[in-house]
Amino acid sequence: MNSVASHKFSARTQLSAFLMAGTMLSAPVMAQQVAPPTVPAPAPEAAPTATTVQSITVVGNQRLEAQTILSYLRLRVGQPYDRATLDQALKDLAATELFKDFQITDNAGALQIQVTENPVINRVILEGNKRLKEDKIRPEIKLAPRQIFTRSKVRADVARIIELYKRQGRFAATVEPKMVSLDQNRVDVVFEINEGPKSKVRQINIIGNEKFSDGDLKDEMATKESGLLTILSSNTSYDPDRLAYDQQKLRLFYLQNGYADFRVISAVAELTSNKQDFIITYVVEEGERYKFGDVDVKSEIRDFQPEMLKKMLPMKKDDWYDAKLVEDTVESLSETAGLFGYAFADINPEFRRDAETRTMAITFNVGESPRTYVERIDVNGNTLTHDKVVRREFRLNEGDAFNSFGIKRTENRLNSLGYFQENLEIERKEGSAPDRIVLETNVEEKPTGELSLSAGFSSIENFLLQASIRQRNFRGLGQQLQASVNYSSYSKSIELGFTEPYLFDRNISVGGSVYRRDLNSFNFINNDRRTTFQQVTTGFQLNAGVPLTEFMSFFARYSLNYDDVTLDKDLYYFGGQCDPFVAGRYLCDAIGTRTTSLIGYTLAYDDRDNRLRPTRGQSLSLSQDFAGLGGSVKYVRTRANASKHFNLGSRFILNVSAEGGYIYPFGGRPTPTSDKVRLTDRFFLGEPQMRGFDIRGIGPRVIRYGVDNTDPANPKVITDSNSDRGQIDDALGGRAYYQGRLELDIPLGTGAKELGLRPSIFLDVGSVFSVKRPTLTTLANFKDPADGLTKNLCRNSTTGGVSFATQGLVDHDGNANTPPIPGGGYISCPDGTTSNLSPFEERFFGDTWMPRVSIGAGVNWNSPFGPFRIDFAYALRKEEGDDTKRFSFNVGTQF
Repeated sequence: MNSVASHKFSARTQLSAFLMAGTMLSAPVMAQQVAPPTVPAPAPEAAPTATTVQSITVVGNQRLEAQTILSYLRLRVGQPYDRATLDQALKDLAATELFKDFQITDNAGALQIQVTENPVINRVILEGNKRLKEDKIRPEIKLAPRQIFTRSKVRADVARIIELYKRQGRFAATVEPKMVSLDQNRVDVVFEINEGPKSKVRQINIIGNEKFSDGDLKDEMATKESGLLTILSSNTSYDPDRLAYDQQKLRLFYLQNGYADFRVISAVAELTSNKQDFIITYVVEEGERYKFGDVDVKSEIRDFQPEMLKKMLPMKKDDWYDAKLVEDTVESLSETAGLFGYAFADINPEFRRDAETRTMAITFNVGESPRTYVERIDVNGNTLTHDKVVRREFRLNEGDAFNSFGIKRTENRLNSLGYFQENLEIERKEGSAPDRIVLETNVEEKPTGELSLSAGFSSIENFLLQASIRQRNFRGLGQQLQASVNYSSYSKSIELGFTEPYLFDRNISVGGSVYRRDLNSFNFINNDRRTTFQQVTTGFQLNAGVPLTEFMSFFARYSLNYDDVTLDKDLYYFGGQCDPFVAGRYLCDAIGTRTTSLIGYTLAYDDRDNRLRPTRGQSLSLSQDFAGLGGSVKYVRTRANASKHFNLGSRFILNVSAEGGYIYPFGGRPTPTSDKVRLTDRFFLGEPQMRGFDIRGIGPRVIRYGVDNTDPANPKVITDSNSDRGQIDDALGGRAYYQGRLELDIPLGTGAKELGLRPSIFLDVGSVFSVKRPTLTTLANFKDPADGLTKNLCRNSTTGGVSFATQGLVDHDGNANTPPIPGGGYISCPDGTTSNLSPFEERFFGDTWMPRVSIGAGVNWNSPFGPFRIDFAYALRKEEGDDTKRFSFNVGTQF
C-alpha cells in the first residue's frame, strides 16, 4: 500500500491558457469575472509500486449522476493504479468540458473525485452589432440557451463572429465575451462587439510592369482603390477571394495581348496599423510578347474538313498572340461540331512555343466522337410551371439529332420567359449509350406576379402616377393577365388585358384588352403650358400571332375605338359654337365624335440576343392598319421599323435604327379648311423621340402672333417670342414621317457600373410632313374696308354677327375716355356686343421633308429612388417654326 496519505490532481490551468490566448471573459455590474482556477500544489511523489483502487466516490455534482461521471473514466474498483493512471483520469474529465474545476484525492486507495460543474447557459446576448444583424450571426455560433457553457465553444464563437466581420471587410472588428452569473449555476453569455470601420483598399501598387501603365492594369481588376469616384462601390473593401480573382484577370489581360510568359510573382495585402486600410502590392513579370505562328486544324471527324475549318479561324499567322481568342476558337469549334450532331467533340489545342522567334504555333486537334441523339429531356425544379410550358420552348425533341444551335436557342427562349433564374443553362449528360445524350434542365422558379405602384415627375408629363398588377405565368400555363392605371397631369388611362401564348397547345398566341384613354393635348404661351383639345378614347383590341420561322412572326389585330374630341367651351367657344378666331380652324375641324374600326397586321423579324438591353442582332418590322371596316374613319396607315446592334468590343455597343410611316386617307372629301386625315390620326414628332426638340416640336404647325396696333394704319406683327403678348403654337402633325438614330453606349469603370450609370452619345435625324395647308387668319381679316384701318373685331353672342370696332380710343380697361389716352386702340364696340377680339396673325411653318438633326449626350441611372434619364441635346439643323429644347429629364420611383 502506498504510504502517501493522499494525492490531489487538478486541471485548473485550462482557463488560464484560454485567457493567455487573447480571449477575455469578464462582466460588468452583476457579473462575475471568470477567474482561472488556482494551480494546485505539487502532489507528493507516487510510490514506485502500483496500489489498488479500494473505492471511488464523487462529490460536488449537481446535475450529473455520479455513475455518469464515472463512465467517462477508466478507473475501476479493484484495479491497480499509479500516478499516470490518475493523470489520465484528469485528462478524461477535462475532455468532457462539463466541469470548470475538478480534482482527485487519493486516501490509501480510496479515491474521491471532486467536481464543480460548468454552468448552464440561460441566454446568449449580442451587443454592438449594427452592420451585421443577429439573424446573420446566431446561425453561425454554437452557444445556445440550455447548453453547457464551455470555453472551447466561446473561443470558437468569438473566432466565427470575427470571421463574419472580415467577410464584410471589417478587419478591425473585436469581440469580447463576458459571463453574467445567475442563481442555480446559470449564466448569461454576452458578446460585446466592436464592429470598427470597414477596411478599404487604400492603395494598389504594381511592380515590374513596363508595357502597360498602372492605370490600365487597375482597370482590369475587380478590386478598386477607395476614393471619391468609388465612394458607393462595394469593391473597395478587401476580399482575399477577389485578390485571387484579380491575379487571374491580370494574367488573362496579358495573355490577350501576346505576353504568353506573364506571371504574377507575388501578391501581398498589408493591413495598416490602425486596421482600417489595406495596401496591396503585386510583383509581376511580363516576359516577351509573342505572335501567332502556323495555325492548323486536324480533324478525325469525317464531317469536318480541316481546310474549310482553317479558313474560318479568326487568328492568322503573325497576328499578336491572344489566349482569349484561342479559347473562343475552341468554343466555336465545339459549337460547330454540335451543329453536326457531335455533342461531345473533343477539341484539343496543341501549342508549340518558339522562344527564339517569339511565335506560338497552334494546331486544333478535333478528336473522333460519335454522332449523338437526344435520348431524353428532363425538366426538374418546376413546382408551379407546367412541364409543357418548358418543353414547348425546346428546339429539339427526344430522338432528334443533337444540335448545339438548338440548345442555345432553347436557352435564350427559356431565359426570355422570365419565369426562372437568370442565365439558365441546359446540362448535357451522357445517355445509356455513347451516341445518346440526356438534356437536363434544372429550373429555379421566381415570382412572376407583379404588383407595382410608381410615382414620379417628368419634363413632359409633370406629375406621374402608375399602378399595375400583372401575372406573367397565370396558373403556371404561361398566360399573362394584367391590369393597369396611369395618371398624370395631362393623360389618364385604364386597361385590362389577357394573353394566351399557346392556344390549344399550338404555337398560336391570342389576346385582348379593353381600355379607356384620356389625353389632353397642349401648347405653350411663352413658358405657360395650355391645354388645347381633349381626346377620350374608349375601345378594345383583339390580337393573334403565329411564328413563321425561328426569328420571324406574323401578328394580326382588330380594334374598335370610340373617340370624343372636345375643346374647353369657356376658352374656345363663342355663341355656342367653336370660335375659329380663338381656337383656330384646324382645332374646330377636329372636334366631334367618331368610331374607328381598324384591322391590322405586323410582320416582324427579331434575332437580338436580348430584347431589353441587346448587344448584337437586328430587328425589322412592317405593320399596316386599315380603318374603314365600318366606323366613320377611313385610312390606311403603314409603318416600318429597323434596328441593328453592333458589339464594337470593350463593351461599346452601337445602335443604328430607322423608322418611318405614312397614312393614306380614302373616302370622303376634305373641307376647304381641313385635311382628309383628322388631326388626332396624324403623326407627330419631337421629345422624347427626337431629343433636342420640344414635344411635338417638329413639323407642320400654326403660330399665332400678337399685333401692336398702336398705329391702326401701320400695325406691326410681334414675332419676338419673349414678348409679353405671348404666341400660340399649335402642332398640326403630318401624314408622313421618318426618323433615324445613331447611339453609342459608352462603358464606364466598375464603380460607375455598380451605380447603374449608362451614358451614351447620339445623333437623331427626322421629320414629319405632308398636311393640307390650313386657312389662316391674317391682318387682312382685321382691316376695316371702310377706312382701311386695322381694328378689333366685335362679335355679338346673340346674332353671331361680326363687325368692326367703332372708332374711339378707350383706356386699357376697355372704357371710353375723353380726351383719348395714348396707347389705346379701336376696341369700342356697339351695344349688344359681348366680346371683342384684338388683331393677330397666323403663319404656317414646317411642312417639309427636309431633315432635322440633333446631337447630344445622355445618361441612364438606376438610382436608389428609381430610374433616371437625363439628356442634353443641340439641334444642328431645324426649320423655321420648330421648337427646340436642349435639356430634358425623366425620373420616377417605386415603392
